[in-house]
Amino acid sequence: MSKTAAMTPETAQPQTAPEAARWQDFFQLLKPRVMSLVVFTGLTGLLAAREPMHPVLAAVAVLCIAVGAGASGALNMWFDADIDGLMRRTRGRPVPSGKVRGDDAAALGVVLGLLSVMLLGMAVNWLAAGLLAFTIIFYAVVYTMWLKRWTTQNIVIGGLAGALPPVIGWAAATGSAPLNAWLMVAIIFLWTPPHFWALSLYITTDYAKAGVPMLPVVKGAKHTRLQILIYSLILIPVCLSPVLTGLGGPIYLAVSGLGGAVFLLLAFRVFLSKAGDAADPRAADRDLYEVAEDGSSSPEEAAGAKAARNLFAFSILYLFVMFAALLGEAVFGVKALELLQ
Repeated sequence: MSKTAAMTPETAQPQTAPEAARWQDFFQLLKPRVMSLVVFTGLTGLLAAREPMHPVLAAVAVLCIAVGAGASGALNMWFDADIDGLMRRTRGRPVPSGKVRGDDAAALGVVLGLLSVMLLGMAVNWLAAGLLAFTIIFYAVVYTMWLKRWTTQNIVIGGLAGALPPVIGWAAATGSAPLNAWLMVAIIFLWTPPHFWALSLYITTDYAKAGVPMLPVVKGAKHTRLQILIYSLILIPVCLSPVLTGLGGPIYLAVSGLGGAVFLLLAFRVFLSKAGDAADPRAADRDLYEVAEDGSSSPEEAAGAKAARNLFAFSILYLFVMFAALLGEAVFGVKALELLQ
């Protein structure tokens, strides 16, 4: 899909010069909430490798992963200023709101990206630096500038960028990228579609207004609900597989198994619901949850919106507790074989 004709990152900016941006505005360009998840999964990969690493070098590696994630976010906000300005969920971001100039956001992203990759390469190793560079380029160029506006598979393919931090952390610790590192990548990669499609079901009109070809906009809500279920059925066995390879232990097995059962239950509820069927143009101008709460939609539509919201919220918790279990087992040395002893 081509860039929105009416606006570009340059024309999305106010015609008059904005007031001097605060440091908080530049910090928001880095997408701190996304960055926190990236840092957490990257740290998990680093420690799950169970390879002794100097604390200073480990801190440098995690810092570089965080800064690289921030660079990706800044470049994304620069390029997406046009569509961000059309969506209620994103129009308050620093660039479309005029708090930060687009050129400044782009410059920040490029500088931070180069610094993070070079520092990681020189201080730790170049395999980790190369993976970080690939992640930044893939997110900022392949996903943001191409996939997001062109295909309904934008989230599926583009999700690789958000899935790579664990293997970057593992490579930083060991200089290698074995199967267990890629298993963590696979978990995040397969988790991403049901997570974001659940979100898109109850803000479909927002994406449609911005011309973003999210799956429910192009293929419809029913098809999206089916895809959420299919990906969920694939995801849960993959989430359990680290126990077979020795990456995950009994704590991880319990967390991923019980959490996976709840995840599948919520995915089935979304599949059986009417989530996203109410393509109400007013939805783009309302809060995300109002479709389920303001009484203007049918009980079936409200229940569907709630089902999608619940899956979206739980998916974040599920990913967090799984990686927290891996992190805890790595720190305390719990082995998967202990389950059989």
